[in-house]
Amino acid sequence: MRKLNDAIDRFCALHPRLGIPGLMRYIVAANAVIFGVSIFDRSGMLLRFLAMDPQAVLRGEIWRLVTYVLIPTGGDFLIILTFIFYYWLGESMERLWGSTKFTVYYVSGMLLSALASILVYLIDGIPMPLYGAIYVNTALFLAYAFTYPDTVIYVFFVIPLKMKWMAYVECALFVIQVLRYLSAGLWGMALMPVIAMLNLFVFFSPNLYRRVDTVRAHNRKEAVQFRRAVREQKQRRGYNHKCEICGRTDMDNPGLQFRYCSKCTGYHCFCEDHIFNHTHHTE
Repeated sequence: MRKLNDAIDRFCALHPRLGIPGLMRYIVAANAVIFGVSIFDRSGMLLRFLAMDPQAVLRGEIWRLVTYVLIPTGGDFLIILTFIFYYWLGESMERLWGSTKFTVYYVSGMLLSALASILVYLIDGIPMPLYGAIYVNTALFLAYAFTYPDTVIYVFFVIPLKMKWMAYVECALFVIQVLRYLSAGLWGMALMPVIAMLNLFVFFSPNLYRRVDTVRAHNRKEAVQFRRAVREQKQRRGYNHKCEICGRTDMDNPGLQFRYCSKCTGYHCFCEDHIFNHTHHTE
């Protein structure tokens, strides 16, 4: 995925004019218009015409691959707050990435969600129409949360929450949803959220790899320091290990097992009789 992410960055750098400046502004404005019109459309014909219906797409109604994101999501009471929230997220990520990269992110999420809906129909035989950009907006939210984890928002204008905690809850619900579908034997439904938000994994794979590399480097550094400390101790004192409680060493007692306590701060060695029976060092 890292190579794919690099390819996307090169594509965006070579084609800066392919982006749609202020894309989220148009998406939110279209959502508001559709919401206003749908109030008077009691038959729901407009929403059915715009929804991502896999059966209809396979019959040739390809406009549904795009138009379903114009359908607003959320309840009537919170719809205005939803518009403001996702407009803010989109504008922030566009300022960070640039118009082209943000457009690629949003459009790829839109097409992946449509593809996931079609796969559910083909694999499970369940027509899964999409009314609104549910997964696209979730991927947008998580992208912001991963980029600015300590940003605080006030839920209902009262409760302060950091974006990272909201992202953790969202990821937990994501995993639960996949496991629930797997347990029911609905493989297509289980794949749907994974495929729909594959753009999130691709765009943020370098961050994941960097964190893994950092942890590995830290562990290698700790291992080198540990071996150096043991080697210097042997050269200085003539033994490898010495219990800090009873004072026995591996030179005096070759058959005795010695361990270093992982709960103590620093390197503290204990024999097998005291490794689980000592006071942990905290400084």
